[in-house]
Amino acid sequence: MSSIDQIEVLGMFPAIGLLGGVQASGREAWRGIVEKVGTESSFLFDYQPESGKARAVFSALKNRRRTGTVLIWHLNLLRLVPFLADADRAVVFLHGIEAWRRMDLLTEWALRKTDLILSNSKYTWDQFVVHNPAFRSALHSIVHLGAGSEIEGTVPAPSTTPKALMLGRMARSENYKGHRQMIEAWPQVLSQMPDAELWIAGDGDLKPELENLAVASGLSSTIQFCGRVSEAHKQTLIHQARCLALPSRGEGFGLVYLEAMRAGRPCLVSNQDAGREVVDPPDAGLSVDPADTADIANKLGRLLTPGNEWECWSAAARHRYESNFTAKHFQNRLNTALAAV
Repeated sequence: MSSIDQIEVLGMFPAIGLLGGVQASGREAWRGIVEKVGTESSFLFDYQPESGKARAVFSALKNRRRTGTVLIWHLNLLRLVPFLADADRAVVFLHGIEAWRRMDLLTEWALRKTDLILSNSKYTWDQFVVHNPAFRSALHSIVHLGAGSEIEGTVPAPSTTPKALMLGRMARSENYKGHRQMIEAWPQVLSQMPDAELWIAGDGDLKPELENLAVASGLSSTIQFCGRVSEAHKQTLIHQARCLALPSRGEGFGLVYLEAMRAGRPCLVSNQDAGREVVDPPDAGLSVDPADTADIANKLGRLLTPGNEWECWSAAARHRYESNFTAKHFQNRLNTALAAV
């Protein structure tokens, strides 16, 4: 199984070098697979969307492999499998919104030929079968994601100024992450703690509208838009913040919650998506109704208040990450699922 013509695992990943949760989890997944089977028994097909479908098909044919297992890291890559791989087993991974719609006939046909469907959360799977009930009894396993490694020693204390941090893209196509609701709830937070600050990191075509909303609400002095930040700056923001707030209505998983929990920062999640599976409120944070600004403000007030309750959340968040959600935990879960096919 070690020749270039016949390998053990072939991975199909979308633009693995780019930013994004699918790409970040894909890098960790492939790193764990290569570590297990070796470089000679693995082959990565890195799909670049900007190259066009025709070029992708040509590239797949050029790199065609005989393989024991083909791992398809995004539902939209299923159509390329016949061109790329002659596989004994096919496994596809569902991440979230791309799977929460009725599949077209070609994708459905290709999915029926897979041997195992993996999902990053129970929420992602439940939403998938709502729209595709014919797959309710398909062989399926939940593989929660993971990222990074434990922080050695003591985690830096947050800023004495109560700061809530939002991390994520501000795209119109993803106008469900709770930015607007957080801004609308912020005056109620200030009524509890006038020195509180909301930091919003990230970029996208929705950012100017959100900035205008903050200005129109008279909040520009307490809401800071940080724009796109480097990895080092992101870690600084996390360490200075007292909590991460992302009351999203549609997270398939939410890697940003792991980044916050790793540093002992409790999280505000919504009661409608996979954030609950990651944070397990009230263990490592709290959940809210994202449409209820009073609920958001009250829960934020608790998460921003120093004291014994916050210390318990902080310790629980770090413990939950270190016990379940490091990159190694994720790689072990994935390799176990693949070995069981």
